[in-house]
Amino acid sequence: MIRSMTGFGEAELDTGAGRLRVEMKTVNHRFFSAQLRLPVAAERFDGPIREWIRAFMPRGAVNYSLRIESPDGGGDELPALQLDVGRAREYLRVLRQLKDELGLPGEIDVALLSRYNDLIVSADAARLEIPADAVRQVTESAARAATALREEEGRKLRTDLEQRLEGMEAAMSVCAERAPARLVGERDRLRAAVAQLAGDVGMDEDRLTREVAFLAERWDISEELVRLRSHMRLFRDLIESDDPEPVGKRLGFLVQEMHREANTIGSKANDAAIEHQVIALKDEIERLREQVDNVE
Repeated sequence: MIRSMTGFGEAELDTGAGRLRVEMKTVNHRFFSAQLRLPVAAERFDGPIREWIRAFMPRGAVNYSLRIESPDGGGDELPALQLDVGRAREYLRVLRQLKDELGLPGEIDVALLSRYNDLIVSADAARLEIPADAVRQVTESAARAATALREEEGRKLRTDLEQRLEGMEAAMSVCAERAPARLVGERDRLRAAVAQLAGDVGMDEDRLTREVAFLAERWDISEELVRLRSHMRLFRDLIESDDPEPVGKRLGFLVQEMHREANTIGSKANDAAIEHQVIALKDEIERLREQVDNVE
């Protein structure tokens, strides 16, 4: 089963500290990356939350938000605020020291100090005792919802990928069918050219046969077609597999190898009809690459 890296999930849970609300948005990324927005009372869960999310989605960029709403059921976030005066004094001291030692212009005022988010905190934040199990439960519920959406998007991706493979097969069939005919045409062209130049001297059929054999070896695309079909079979096996492990990186590698074989076929084409099919083939491979970039 392939999964998209695009998804969204949300969940909520009532606790003694208030109602926990989690929203989780995911997009594609080469590796796992998580941006967390946590209230002060939940900052200690930063590390565990990342690991709980990673267990559900090993790849992708995750934007995670946890809110703690008032336990009275009003639905508002805890409104009471307080100023950390001691921390504010330390910021002011350090900024004045920086200004004096470096001779910097400008005033140190409220506008500047207010940029430090840790100076104004929820008055109840330090007193809130949020159970770790509750944070894990609501996080995993949101992750399951996001994973379900990623799986649904993965099914759509699979349909599109299969269509791209079918388009590649059609182009390859034309290339394989056309390949022998171009050699016959080249042989006839060489025979006509040699006959015109030789005149009454006669034609060396053995030499002509050797030249055509040389061209046949140099223009042979059968090995490239065989390798390309092998890559496509493995690609299909991966997108049809029920293995829950991420396959996006392996699919990306296969697409690179497909593109390499298509380039080689194009360099050996020496035939307009084959060149046109190679263009179509590379177009389908590029569409594969664009879709694979979003596969987990």
